[in-house]
Amino acid sequence: MKDDVSQLSDIYAAYAAGTLSPSFRLLVETQAAIRSDIRDRVSHAEAISGIFLEQEHPTTLAPNAFERTLQAIEDLEDEADAKDAAKLASERLSELLDLPEPLREKALESCMRGGWKRMTSGVKRLEIGTQSGGHAHLYRIEPGATVPTHSHFEDELTLVVQGGFSDEVGSYGPGDICLKTPTDTHSPVGDDDGVCLALAVSEGGMEFKGMLGILQKMFTRRPN
Repeated sequence: MKDDVSQLSDIYAAYAAGTLSPSFRLLVETQAAIRSDIRDRVSHAEAISGIFLEQEHPTTLAPNAFERTLQAIEDLEDEADAKDAAKLASERLSELLDLPEPLREKALESCMRGGWKRMTSGVKRLEIGTQSGGHAHLYRIEPGATVPTHSHFEDELTLVVQGGFSDEVGSYGPGDICLKTPTDTHSPVGDDDGVCLALAVSEGGMEFKGMLGILQKMFTRRPN
């Protein structure tokens, strides 16, 4: 379902109380950086002041961060001709630099550490390090590309940061949250008007369907 502030009230209350896990805190803070109504809703929480766009300060990155990020992106673009690799890497870096804080810093650090991983044609994801507590991934979905059909072991919240996607029950644009429970199965499809970047967080992982599901069960075990 498309996000309704009332449906997510427990999440915002837990954020204000300081009881959310790091991955869910990252999602709330990123949504607040995109949407003024969410900023207003959680502004009484002391931590929220650090993510207001008008209060942003430059982030100090590790030495050679720019070069290391470019290299991590280039390494994943094997399909590109050599003459196009530098341009493509620059475009990918620009996408990360355009992300709102605090997601931008996390994404750059994650790209330097491990880089984007290909899921299927037109879909990649970046594992976002958030210390302990939950799973967090940034998805990059090309126009018209489909994330493999899956469900979740626990509730999952997916925040659209750029572009948009649609699934079996709705369409989601920048600042919207798609809420899925373990009983839901969906196949998000990127909108045709541009690349979709979406931050997905959950306490459990994804359970793929079809052939991917069979392979997943062969090589992994369901969390206890």
